[in-house]
Amino acid sequence: MPAAHLPIIPYSLTREGVVMTPSGGPMEAEGVLNPAIVLDPEDGLVLLPRLVAAHNISRIGRARLVVTDGIPTGVERQGIALSADRGWEHGTRHGGVEDPRNTWVEALRLNVLSYVAFGPTGPRPALAVSRDGRSWRRLGPVLFGYEDDLNTDLNLFPNKDVVILPEPVRGPDGRASIAMLHRPMWDLSFVRPHDRPPMPMGLADERPGIWISYAPLDEVRRDIRTLVRMSGHRSVALPRYPWEESKIGAGPAPVRTEEGWLLIHHGVAGEIRGSAFTPQKSVRYAAGAMVLDGDDPSTVLARTSEPLLEPEVAEETTGIVSNVVFPTAIAAIDGVDHVFYGMADTAIGVARLDRVP
Repeated sequence: MPAAHLPIIPYSLTREGVVMTPSGGPMEAEGVLNPAIVLDPEDGLVLLPRLVAAHNISRIGRARLVVTDGIPTGVERQGIALSADRGWEHGTRHGGVEDPRNTWVEALRLNVLSYVAFGPTGPRPALAVSRDGRSWRRLGPVLFGYEDDLNTDLNLFPNKDVVILPEPVRGPDGRASIAMLHRPMWDLSFVRPHDRPPMPMGLADERPGIWISYAPLDEVRRDIRTLVRMSGHRSVALPRYPWEESKIGAGPAPVRTEEGWLLIHHGVAGEIRGSAFTPQKSVRYAAGAMVLDGDDPSTVLARTSEPLLEPEVAEETTGIVSNVVFPTAIAAIDGVDHVFYGMADTAIGVARLDRVP
């Protein structure tokens, strides 16, 4: 479907409330935020929130979702799903497993959890899998295959906002593949603060944007460990509008719709002055959407020129990092889609996703 046939994104987000705030315990001293969601056969829908302790040490928690009259209203905490207990997930005085996204991939009969491993060289994407949504098997950090036409190695760079598509798609070589959206950042300041990194060939805009990579389905079925070996890298979208002038990144796993793949994403405006070790200041995170081609998700058919949801209420405008709406999970409850998002890096909110005429 050419972009001209889809002049606007026919979806809206409507704020519904707050579902999780810090408990006051040490594991949540610096916020609960940016959850994944998983369907547990016994407990139903379960949030996997990022829990931040003092000194920016993050864990992925587990909290059963409480639903009242079809609307998520709270959680019941159930402990920890993943801690940063691998050497590549932490440094000497920092670390964490951060910002998870979960996708049920029917072709694999597995939940695929992507997360950021904040290790010795900065943030790197990693994957874990689970059949039941309770016991997670780490596959390790994502390894991006070298491709000469890029003239660079994506493994050199920090990378965030990783999410797996729920259905196989056709890869660049024509093979059925598992596709992964991610956001490399052309920044070596984590390890070499004075070096200017080599940009990929043909990329003139150094602002972080959304990329896609692939793992052949037949190889992944033979050996699930090959899911972390990605190839076919290409840029999908870069910042375009004022509300996303600094960077953009993928949110929850895309949803298949009649228009194509509906991707809720975040955009950042303002001056990004933070680092891996200090909070960003003077920024504004908002949520928008793109429609990616159903057969070729590296192609954007349409995108929102204005946010669908932006910081307005107190929980979104004041917090660890103020003025943040950061969507990371989506789930259907009684036939209605709900998007879960981080609020000012402190709490977790939920918004209803509706199709509009």
